[in-house]
Amino acid sequence: MKTYAGGRSLDGAVVTVDGATLDPRFDLAVFCRAGFEWTYEGDGPRQLALALLADHLGDPARARALAAPFMRAVVAELDNAWELTGAEIDAALAALDAS
Repeated sequence: MKTYAGGRSLDGAVVTVDGATLDPRFDLAVFCRAGFEWTYEGDGPRQLALALLADHLGDPARARALAAPFMRAVVAELDNAWELTGAEIDAALAALDAS
């Protein structure tokens, strides 16, 4: 199962999936050209939510549909440095489906 990680460096916010740079998936939607953000609700966190879900689910339409609620429930709550497993993303999506 994949592991996603984010942190901040002198170059800005960096997000990886299994050690490789996570694709922002601007081909699906552009919420923030400046890149990923987290710890609040907004365009940068929504871009991260979309990218995480698109990579994890492999379903662009479902990723677009879930990006905003996933951003509010998960991405806005991440610490400055964070790690999410595929299992944790699945659990968060199940919680969203249940609400």
